[in-house]
Amino acid sequence: MGPLDRLAHQAGAGDRRALEAFVQGGYDQVWRLCATIVGEQKADDSAQETFIRAVGALTRFRGESSALTWLLAIARHVCLDELRGGARRRERGAAMRQTGEQTTADPSALVALVDLVGSLDVDRRTAFVLTQVLGLSYDEAARVCECPLGTIRSRVARARAELVELVRRSERDHSAGRCSSA
Repeated sequence: MGPLDRLAHQAGAGDRRALEAFVQGGYDQVWRLCATIVGEQKADDSAQETFIRAVGALTRFRGESSALTWLLAIARHVCLDELRGGARRRERGAAMRQTGEQTTADPSALVALVDLVGSLDVDRRTAFVLTQVLGLSYDEAARVCECPLGTIRSRVARARAELVELVRRSERDHSAGRCSSA
């Protein structure tokens, strides 16, 4: 049992300090998933709604999966509800919000990467971010997405293949643009 799991159980038993620590301990990853699915503009509201739902359900948290997996599953449901509720604006930029360290020396490359990931279908994007950005195992991601393990593996593989193709296409377009202007 990890620290977040202990905090979830303590918070479910009424410990206010544990509740605060639980929210702080899971917030960044919940926010990043929400930003990936619904966009930066709606990520704060979706993360807040996730914790409202989670806090209301903490007494029912049984620990069958990790508290983080449980939280991310709630976040996914909140985001899917948001997507179903209205027209989705394609806000990107915070999907891969940095947590203190620079992931690339070129900010434009980061923006391009976020745009590419954001162009993936929501199921592939979610599976990709859960496993490749947030570091969940495929098994944990399958639990979050409520689908078979093989489906997660397939979604991540297809997301990778699609991203590779998008990068190749972008490079070809960029090269063609340079050649025609030279």
